[in-house]
Amino acid sequence: MAAPGISSLIFRKGLDMKAAVAGVLAENYHSALVTRIKAEDYTYRAGRLTLHLAREFGFCYGVDRAVDYAYQTRKRFPDAAVYLTGEIIHNPHVNDKLRDMGIRFLTDDPPLIDRLGAGDVVILPAFGVTMELLRHLDARGCTLIDTTCGSVLNVWKNVRRYAENGFTSIIHGKVWHEETQATASQAVEHGGRYLVVYDEAETGIACDHIRHGGDRDAFLARFAQAVSPGFEPDRDLQRVGLANQTTMLMSESLRVADLFRAAMLDRWGPDALTAHYQAFDTICSATQDRQDAVITLLDSTAVDLMLVIGGYNSSNTCNLVRLCAQHCQTFHIADPDCLVSAAEIRHRPIGAKAEVVAAGWLPATGAVTVGVTSGASTPDNLMGAAIARLTEFCEIPPA
Repeated sequence: MAAPGISSLIFRKGLDMKAAVAGVLAENYHSALVTRIKAEDYTYRAGRLTLHLAREFGFCYGVDRAVDYAYQTRKRFPDAAVYLTGEIIHNPHVNDKLRDMGIRFLTDDPPLIDRLGAGDVVILPAFGVTMELLRHLDARGCTLIDTTCGSVLNVWKNVRRYAENGFTSIIHGKVWHEETQATASQAVEHGGRYLVVYDEAETGIACDHIRHGGDRDAFLARFAQAVSPGFEPDRDLQRVGLANQTTMLMSESLRVADLFRAAMLDRWGPDALTAHYQAFDTICSATQDRQDAVITLLDSTAVDLMLVIGGYNSSNTCNLVRLCAQHCQTFHIADPDCLVSAAEIRHRPIGAKAEVVAAGWLPATGAVTVGVTSGASTPDNLMGAAIARLTEFCEIPPA
C-alpha cells in the first residue's frame, strides 16, 4: 500500500510465525473429505448421490494469506489489544473464529477507533482500507498488519497511473464495498477523479453522457455516492481509464470496458482514442478461475442442482451463484446448517435481502447429481461439512 507520510510500523509480509500457526489453521479450516474428493478427480459417490466439485473453489491465495496473517498477529502479540478494521474476509465463520481469539472488530464498536493508541495492533483486511482510515490509524500510533490482497494492490497501481496521467478512473464495482471504497481513495490520494459504475445500466448512463452530454445535475444526483469530490461529468469523462473491483463477474467487467471504449470511439474517433481511453487488466485471476471452473463443470456435466457455499455478503460468491443459476437450479447457502433436512433448505435467492426456506429441494428418490462450489472466502471445512450432511440426506454416511 503506497502511503506517503505514514510513520507507523507496518507488517506486510507476515510476522515470522507461519509455522507456529500452521497447525491451528489446519484444524480450523481444512477438510480431509474435501482433500480426498480432489484426489479422486473432484468426484464423490455415495449410494444414490454423485457429487462433482468445481476444480477451483474456496480460499484463494489472498484470502488464505490474510487469515494466516491474522493468526500470526494474535500469536506474535499475545498480550496486546488486537483489532480488525472490519471483516477480514466476507465469511461469518472465519470472522467469528477471530472474535473467539480475542480480536475485536472496529465495525462492531465504532467509537473504539478514537480510543486506539500506541501499543494497539490493527489488522487491515484483504480488501484494503481507505487512505483516510489509514492516516487516522497512523495518527493514533497503532502497529499495522497489512493483509491487502496482491490483486487489489494491482488495481490500485493502475488507478494511481490513471490519476497521474490525468485520466478519471472508471471503477466497475459496488460503491458500498470496502474494496471499491479503498480503490476510489487511491485515485483521490494521487490527485485523480473516479466514477463507480455497478452494472451495464449505469455504464449506459455514463456512456450516453460521453457521447451527447446532458443534464449535469441529473447525472450528479444519479451518481451522488459514486463520484469523487468536485466531479464534473463534462470535464471528467473526457479521459477515462478502466478498473474493477476484483470480485465482480469477469464477463461484466469486460463488457463495461467495451462499452466505454465504444463511447470514446464515437466521441473522439479512432485516431484520438488512446488519448482519451485506457484499460489495463485488473481482473483477479483467482476470481476468474473460480468463475471459469463452474462454467466448465456445468457445460460438461448434467447436474440436478448446484450448491454454492459462502457468505451472503461475499461479492465473488454471489457472482458464482448468478453464473450457476443460468444453467440449473442453484442454492446459495451460507454454511452447512442451511441444509436443514432432505426436505428443507435455507438459502438466499439472487437479489434477495434475506434467507428463505425452500421445500422439496432435493429429489427424494432415485439417483441425484449435485454440483458444489464455494466462494473465495469459504474454508474447506465448511465445504466438507456440507458434503457430509448432503450424504446423510441421501442415506449413505461418508466413509
